Amino acid sequence: MGWGVFSTFRVTKGVLFAFERHWDRLKRDAHLLRVPFPADPDWLHERLLRLIETNRCPEATLRVCIVKNSGTIFVGPGTDRKFDLVAMTTSLKKWGDSMRLGVVPNGRFAASPYSRTKVLSWAFNLNWYQEAHESGCDEVVLLNEHNEVAECTSANIFATFANEVFTPPLGSGCLPGITRDLLLEEIQVGGIAVSERKLTLADLADADEVFITSSTRDLMPVREIEGITVRRQGSACDRLKRAFREYLEKYTDSKVNTRRLQIES
Repeated sequence: MGWGVFSTFRVTKGVLFAFERHWDRLKRDAHLLRVPFPADPDWLHERLLRLIETNRCPEATLRVCIVKNSGTIFVGPGTDRKFDLVAMTTSLKKWGDSMRLGVVPNGRFAASPYSRTKVLSWAFNLNWYQEAHESGCDEVVLLNEHNEVAECTSANIFATFANEVFTPPLGSGCLPGITRDLLLEEIQVGGIAVSERKLTLADLADADEVFITSSTRDLMPVREIEGITVRRQGSACDRLKRAFREYLEKYTDSKVNTRRLQIES
């Protein structure tokens, strides 16, 4: 029935990057959608680490799904589990050095209370993504019902104007991406301000740079948006990308060291 929630992790050095933020988002989305959810983050964390070790994939992408087992007439017999945990890993994808985006009008309904949830019913996004590749694009910009920029099918979007960097607010219908949140709340680069602001296609055309973010792409520059050639004349994206990589390395190293100490003790 597609009744469940999911998240996609970046696995680095055998560490689930930003696990705490993924957990909080999964828990919030599960509560909103009335999907039963594990009570203990360690329960989930330990099982995902076991999967990483079993699959021998210290550098990978990991998808975790929490699936509701009741509430419809299509319920399997003989199960007393309130939910199923389904997780899988795959190799890191090589995305290239920049992206070409198409545009999808009315791709997000910002007024919906569910527009900001990562639900298993993902077919619309997958179809738009496939259509993008069939037309020679890498991704698409999804506009909301007000013709404002919301996000891409699996990434948030940012536009830079000199030393100011903007991303659409959650009220525009975008998901609270983990990389997006880190850029807004944690990553600091001197002289660069990152904040939320409503954006239109005209804003993207006027921007010095446009880039997208996701757990699998980090920060990825955009070179073209359906006939709009992005100027790519600033340095904010590169500077933020370096700062993000430093944050990722620091996070993963701290987790690796903590695990080593636990094993030694």
